[in-house]
Amino acid sequence: MQRVCQLGWLIVIVGFAVEGSPAFGQALRDAESRDGMVVAVSPDAAAVGAEILQQGGTAVDSAIATAFALAVTHPSAGNLGGGGFMLVYPGDGSPPLMIDYREKAPLAAEREMFVDNNDTHTHPYVGVPGTVRGMKLAHELYGSLAWRALVTPAVALSRDGFEIHVGLAAELNRELGRSTNDEFRRVYGKPDGSDWAVGDRIVLSDLAATLQRIADDGPSGFYAGKTAELIATEMKAGGGLISTDDLLRYRARVRQPTRCRFRGYEVLGPPPPSSGGITLSQMLGIAAQFDLRRWGRWSVKTNHVMIEAMRRAYANRAMYLGDPDFAHIPKHLTSVDFAKYMAGTIDMDQATPSHLLGPPLTEPDESPQTTHFSVIDRDGMAVSNTYTLEASYGSGIVVRGAGFLLNNEMGDFNRRPGVTDTKGSIGTVANEVRPQKRMLSSMTPTIVLKDGKPYLITGSPGGRTIINTVFCVTLNVLEFGMSAREAVDAPRTDHEWFPDRVRFMGADDPEHARLVEQLRQLGHTIVDTNSQGDANTILVSDGSFIGAADYRYGAAIAPGGNAD
Repeated sequence: MQRVCQLGWLIVIVGFAVEGSPAFGQALRDAESRDGMVVAVSPDAAAVGAEILQQGGTAVDSAIATAFALAVTHPSAGNLGGGGFMLVYPGDGSPPLMIDYREKAPLAAEREMFVDNNDTHTHPYVGVPGTVRGMKLAHELYGSLAWRALVTPAVALSRDGFEIHVGLAAELNRELGRSTNDEFRRVYGKPDGSDWAVGDRIVLSDLAATLQRIADDGPSGFYAGKTAELIATEMKAGGGLISTDDLLRYRARVRQPTRCRFRGYEVLGPPPPSSGGITLSQMLGIAAQFDLRRWGRWSVKTNHVMIEAMRRAYANRAMYLGDPDFAHIPKHLTSVDFAKYMAGTIDMDQATPSHLLGPPLTEPDESPQTTHFSVIDRDGMAVSNTYTLEASYGSGIVVRGAGFLLNNEMGDFNRRPGVTDTKGSIGTVANEVRPQKRMLSSMTPTIVLKDGKPYLITGSPGGRTIINTVFCVTLNVLEFGMSAREAVDAPRTDHEWFPDRVRFMGADDPEHARLVEQLRQLGHTIVDTNSQGDANTILVSDGSFIGAADYRYGAAIAPGGNAD
């Protein structure tokens, strides 16, 4: 279904997708505005972000308000108890920067603590949350409205409640059916014990109180005082490691974004501990060595090169990337010469077996339940933000009395040092567990500049598929001239080095049958996948902001004034 809501001079176009219903996705239209735009997975959160723009807030103000609102309305990934990355293009002549608010390992963490512990839905898998510190750092750097004004809308949503849509109803009912956490069932269960239905209203009183402390006291309302004590008590009760000292020590970091050139555009991405920017830069660098535009988007040559670029970049990702405060990251990984070298190793007549690129390593699975949103304001400040709890609903642990979910991000470390195999273990040093270390991530918030100004703002959830989703969307626009809608809707491919196979959205679609068969003849193993990512995207064209919400999961576009 689709509904259009008038919010003063803002129009919110809301679409909820039904899985396996491409017809609906095709009907979901773009939105266009010259006064700013928010594209996010939750209609209520997008509306909150749009209202902040209406009040004269910056894109960062809007992003902060959207993030806190998502912690209420999109509990599977929106969060207070997780972390992520915010890429900011200031628009005032100062350089872009990345705010790294990725979670950290607690002080008591040990290198081999997970060797015999594979249950990621337990307290030891919770990393020190970074979201609140990250939002506050962004506000200190680029905020214009009062902090309280950015958090209060989320307080109201949780205190007064909000209507549940079809996707959230199904999610909550599923999670409640399998949860073993008493507090999760108390906080998110329907008061009468029945299943949630579309249109029901959910009230989250404990979360409202936690958000109010954050509104009143900033990060001290989370990392100290009552909330911190509640977190520490929860950890102690469940055998977790986070202490009040861990919380007091946590700081978000300002880092320089990765930069690469592609066809005259400049592509900005997240640096380590995200692997997204370096890996995306490598894939674009390889693609730049071939005339893909002449071959066409759906030619076998183009798709062969894209797959081989993914294969090589992901091999380097696994072997070299981690928290730069603990691991040395080779500088040559993003050089043009290295991209040319990797391109030269591609055999256009056959697929390269992945084991030839290095030892047969794979990595711990990253959950696809992350969320991404894109924001731009009328003055050209742009924000690309991706954050997560890791698995859907994180650890599934709700802090007793505080009403919010905790992450299970510690599972993104290499859990078995020195042990590598083809079944999901990698033992390289760069991403081993260390106290106060940030775990490697695939989150890839991206901003593409044209003539030094934002042209494309994109990103995605999807675990390790994230980088390949962003690669596909970016290439669709920059190389093949697709519109935002076309770029987001197009089928996506995914190759992660190991396992040595290609996931192709719509591989069983007759439209792509010939391409799939040609790729198989080259030696690629092709498997079909129903979905990959949620690329909520903004494209800037002739001064207009064109939003493309990804129909695959349902999303909201909140454009400012004069929306078409």
